[in-house]
Amino acid sequence: MKRLLFLLMALICTFPLRAQENDRNKTKLVVGIVVDQMRYDYLTRFWDRYGDEGFKRLVNEGYNFKNNHFNYVPTYTAPGHASVHTGTGPANHGIIGNNWYNKFEDELVYCTGDESVEPIGTNSNAGKMSPHRMKVTTIADQNRLHTQMRGKTIGVSIKDRGSILPAGHTANAAYWFLGGDEGKFITSSFYMEELPKWVKDFNNSNAAESYFKTWNTLYPVGSYIESGIDVNNFEYGFKGKADASFPYDLAALRNDNSGFDLITQTPFGNDLTLDFALAAIKAEELGQDEDTDFLALSFSSTDKVGHNFGVNSKEIEDTYLRLDKNIATLLQYLDENIGKEAYTVFLTADHGGGDVSAYLESVKIPAGYFNSEDFIENLHTYVIGEFGETNLISEIYNDQVFFNYEALYDAEINADELEDKIAQYILKQDQIDRVYTRSQLENGSYTREMGAAIQQGFNQKRSGDVVYVLDPAVVSYSKKGSMHGSGFTYDTHAPLIFFGNGVQHGSTTERSEIVDIAPTVSALLGISLPNAATGKPLYMMLDRKELSE
Repeated sequence: MKRLLFLLMALICTFPLRAQENDRNKTKLVVGIVVDQMRYDYLTRFWDRYGDEGFKRLVNEGYNFKNNHFNYVPTYTAPGHASVHTGTGPANHGIIGNNWYNKFEDELVYCTGDESVEPIGTNSNAGKMSPHRMKVTTIADQNRLHTQMRGKTIGVSIKDRGSILPAGHTANAAYWFLGGDEGKFITSSFYMEELPKWVKDFNNSNAAESYFKTWNTLYPVGSYIESGIDVNNFEYGFKGKADASFPYDLAALRNDNSGFDLITQTPFGNDLTLDFALAAIKAEELGQDEDTDFLALSFSSTDKVGHNFGVNSKEIEDTYLRLDKNIATLLQYLDENIGKEAYTVFLTADHGGGDVSAYLESVKIPAGYFNSEDFIENLHTYVIGEFGETNLISEIYNDQVFFNYEALYDAEINADELEDKIAQYILKQDQIDRVYTRSQLENGSYTREMGAAIQQGFNQKRSGDVVYVLDPAVVSYSKKGSMHGSGFTYDTHAPLIFFGNGVQHGSTTERSEIVDIAPTVSALLGISLPNAATGKPLYMMLDRKELSE
């Protein structure tokens, strides 16, 4: 009798504790942050300049994956955002580039372009966008399905692809910024018939207009010793200003630089993105009930600054010091409005970025520029000379050669013979590192390094017939500003930090991959993985045991 009474009292005492634990472990809001073109070493290079409440808080209280990589090529914005949130690469989700050649329609297509929808909030075709080209579900889709569509999903970014692809097919809304002379956030009829009142109010508040001010460094420019000199030959700057040096009077420069588009090419574009994201959290009441919500948040201006000024510029250093403050503001807002034990954040990137090749050449590091126009002309000439036919190649795009199969059939030419000849020719050319054919990628199985990355980025239906890889630090780009897209480490090594509810503090140098993020979120939430996920839950964080007291 005493034993039974003891067990009963124990159950009564522990039940409230378990109930409290279950309530405490409920993630009410997931915030997935993608920082466009963020190399991993931006965490370490600028560490001493960051405050305690932004990047440092994420690392010091969260779990830092120091050796996180993209496992596919090409490393562009659209495939990056899709892969982060679907848990798989272009081979499965189908987003093989920002743009690609559609061989079935014989035209170039844009990753989110959709003529079947109407722009909302504008009359511009910039609003005719949707996720219809993405073939699989995202982690946000799975959360919607798990909660019987009660959990909300909102996507926010300057770029349409940075908002639409992460939010997935079932999102309540995805919003992106339209520059030029409009300066407002818009969407499409894929999501709604008209903008909500809170979005209209935000657009009418002149929030974007307020950022036409002077961009100067947060601290004395001479203290920015983690970047190159302010005036150099490796960055563009803005039209209407003689050189690329601080300060930048944005109000004076706006007319020469496409109006509101200028804001997006400065750190103030990240400020504007955060302003809108916080307004979305409040107006949509994200994280305010028992069903988990999802905010897909992408900071895009970091990419635009990198392309313009390069990864070694003082402009990029200042942009990240300011982004650090954005992260701190976001975390503080979540603490106060969602609750410290009620939200989970992950922060990563959609790709890295390389040093300006001209700069590398100036310090005697092998690098260079690939002349795509000459290459394409010479390849066409070679094929005509070898086969006597003028239309065997339909397109050469994104470092891929697409065959015209109807022309091959009519000329009775075997595709295997054509791909072998083209591969042999391309491999002989200067600045070409390696070449892969459709036959190799479909019939072989690469398990590591570049071959595996090419294969993970190769979509059997959408990709070309021959894929070529340029030498390290060789780009098909202008001689100023940084570029990305390769499978080399400067483009694949990206940060990955988990923070908040369900995340224990720690770090690892064990390799993780970008496709592991969505499965890890699935494990944290206890929901199904995205339907084509190939990544794995990151057990080193999830299975780590609490230290005994």
